[in-house]
Amino acid sequence: MKIYTRKGDKGQTGVFGGKREYKNSPRIECIGTLDEVNSTIGLLRAKLGETHEWQPNLHRIQKDMMDMMSHLARPSNSKKENPNPRPIDGAEFCEQWLDELEDNISSPSDYFILPGGNEISALCHVCRTQVRRGERALVTLMQEDPESVEEYVMAYINRLSDLFFTMSRAEMDKKGVAEEKWQLFLYKRKKKKA
Repeated sequence: MKIYTRKGDKGQTGVFGGKREYKNSPRIECIGTLDEVNSTIGLLRAKLGETHEWQPNLHRIQKDMMDMMSHLARPSNSKKENPNPRPIDGAEFCEQWLDELEDNISSPSDYFILPGGNEISALCHVCRTQVRRGERALVTLMQEDPESVEEYVMAYINRLSDLFFTMSRAEMDKKGVAEEKWQLFLYKRKKKKA
């Protein structure tokens, strides 16, 4: 079977249920952004090495991303049901991992931090910013077709950006790399003035 079908040569692509949408539609833009996130997570996993302790959780996130993208590809007016699993516990999974990571970081997160540090930390920040872009695309899709974006997807994606931020801090802390602080979080600045 050939990889090319020529069906997208006029700027449209198939969505779940057989309909076609333009490749710049909010749905396809959203799925494409999340696909980009998934690819960057793949790069992060490759850089970490096969035996790194984060591998199982990142592998699960990649599979969950594929499932979520398949559900986002189903317009709410599609008659066909999507048989792929719904990772409805994704936000809780992220929260548990976040708590574990934070428990092992030597200092609290009180500052905005300049992205960087080392290659792994910087890649975590790339994932974080791509996830945020994906979240904005999700909101646009939600405004166009509210029923096609299930609540668990929005919650999962929202937690993922926090997770990648914390992963970047955990990596720097573990490797003894100093964070480049920009400024205190606003609520911390208000407390300091009081």
